Amino acid sequence: MLDLLITNATLPDGRTGISIAVQKGKISAVQAGLQAPARETVDANGYLLSPPFVDPHFHMDATLSYGLPRVNESGTLLEGIALWGELKPLLTAEALMGRALAYCDWAVAKGLLAIRSHVDTSDPSLLAVDALLEVKKQVAPYIDLQLVAFPQDGVLRTKGGVDNLKRALDKGVEVVGGIPHFERTMADGAASVKLLCEIAAERGLLVDMHCDESDDPLSRHIETLAFEAQRLGLQGRVNGSHCTSMHSMDNYYVSKLLPLIAGSGVSVIANPLINITLQGRHDTYPKRRGMTRVPELMAAGVNVAFGHDCVMDPWYGMGSGDMLEVAHMGLHVAQMTSQKGIRQCFDAVTVNAAKVMHLQGYGLDVGCDASFVLLQARDAVEAIRLRANRLKVWKKGTLLAQTPEVSAQLRLPGRPVTTGFTVSR
Repeated sequence: MLDLLITNATLPDGRTGISIAVQKGKISAVQAGLQAPARETVDANGYLLSPPFVDPHFHMDATLSYGLPRVNESGTLLEGIALWGELKPLLTAEALMGRALAYCDWAVAKGLLAIRSHVDTSDPSLLAVDALLEVKKQVAPYIDLQLVAFPQDGVLRTKGGVDNLKRALDKGVEVVGGIPHFERTMADGAASVKLLCEIAAERGLLVDMHCDESDDPLSRHIETLAFEAQRLGLQGRVNGSHCTSMHSMDNYYVSKLLPLIAGSGVSVIANPLINITLQGRHDTYPKRRGMTRVPELMAAGVNVAFGHDCVMDPWYGMGSGDMLEVAHMGLHVAQMTSQKGIRQCFDAVTVNAAKVMHLQGYGLDVGCDASFVLLQARDAVEAIRLRANRLKVWKKGTLLAQTPEVSAQLRLPGRPVTTGFTVSR
């Protein structure tokens, strides 16, 4: 007897009437019209069944701290960094963990079951590192939390920055991070990329660097990152996050850069909600959008994912952990409004993001983990359009969250009562 059988589901690839069988937390069958004895059978009613949402770029050490100790009035990246510097001396492990765990609850309700979070290593106490390592242990039954050692103030710019980062890795942080555009000079930025990639290669770790989060078209550290990935044999293990300077770069230079990134196996994460908010702040009009060249990168064969980046923190006062909101903003900013483009944006918060994180057992194939989200939508396009309600969320066959179907009842003058009108959320 099966543990769980989900019937009459629509899958992101467009297949309909699909049944998915679950045994011992794994998918044991995927086929149309399958009927079999099961301890629990769920009729998906034609709704979209997707693998869980994945956020490959987040800052959990800062989440839900909005207004502490003050609000970012200019809305700029640099004021956000300065504000985080003011907040760090006031942090306690208990408060940081409390906010992070609260956010993880939000995430589960939204079907977000894998998160890569950068954690600041600039403070020699490594308070945030220790706190998030404990959070990682506590949420392990329901969220795959991957941590990046992130020298927010610059690994070379900060006294003891390299030692702090290495100590974070020794404690169990899995990914090497960096912020080359925040080093004192372009040369120092390039040197930091080389140094950090060498540390990752020596330790057999992944790399995820905040890269060129700037409107400056001469910020070109993604070029160095791609070169170092090739030089050190790190193909497929390196990611460049943000890469917003590419939005402002000369087209001829980008025509050289795109194949370099693709050939190096470096993936790219755009953060639509935050890139569109923080970038272009020094412009009058016309204002630059700031987000990197998502469709062009995808067309070049680069794996591109979308991250949420921030939720209610010094950089961004909005957000709810909803990766469909991220995808919705992404398709607007990138003008990916074709049916293909919208589906690519859905992939950017699911399968592409899972590739960035090197998640094992992710997907809807036989043998994958039985982790899914059932959305109140008929396909991926409708899911993004409506930011669809998450009807059920499973992790390895265990139901973690559920929300009743949402519909409106219209009582308009001169017309019969109408029910069943689907609304968002």
